[in-house]
Amino acid sequence: MTHKLSITLLAATALVASAFVGSAQAQQANMTFFITSAGSGKGGDLGGLEGADRHCQQLAEAAGTSGKTWRAYLSTSGMTPVHARDRIGRGPWQNAKGTVIAQNVDDLHSDNNKISKETGLDEKGNPVKARGETPNMHDMLTGSQMDGKAWPGNMNLTCNNWTSSTFGSAMLGHHDRAGNADTVFQRSWNAAHMSRSCTQPDLVATGGNGLYYCFAAN
Repeated sequence: MTHKLSITLLAATALVASAFVGSAQAQQANMTFFITSAGSGKGGDLGGLEGADRHCQQLAEAAGTSGKTWRAYLSTSGMTPVHARDRIGRGPWQNAKGTVIAQNVDDLHSDNNKISKETGLDEKGNPVKARGETPNMHDMLTGSQMDGKAWPGNMNLTCNNWTSSTFGSAMLGHHDRAGNADTVFQRSWNAAHMSRSCTQPDLVATGGNGLYYCFAAN
């Protein structure tokens, strides 16, 4: 009797575990927003927008999300600037756990968006280390203003349009919406402050790791 009960309990446990895994995989497949679990390792040199997009695509597909076109939330400056808000699709977007972080582009760039320490997950559904944790990685590369548009062309806040680890600096956002002071800038997910430079050590020194946001554009 005890043996039969043990077998029954094991079978029930296996069914619950299988259902949980199936549910997690379904959420992962529906993911349309994440923070990269790793950067390029070369600071602000991401291989340009093309290289950054490719990194988003590779991470998403390795995590089990297929059939989507991924774009890095990054702006570029110069004679023909590219605005991050214009390259990420129309939404809505949800993280790997199924939480909707914004319904559309305007919602994303409003006070209503749901990006936070709890919802700013990587492509595997893991939280990204935030302020107060070691090491702090809350600085996200964006090169953008709060409205998601590029900065004026005379301001190199994109590490030379994401091709340099030595030239310029980067505009950074705080995925945990927290900083040294309780200001609108320190609470900004996409325009909190500038980096010291574009080198990997300098990005790490101020609380980052060369990470950035990825959105499914379709």
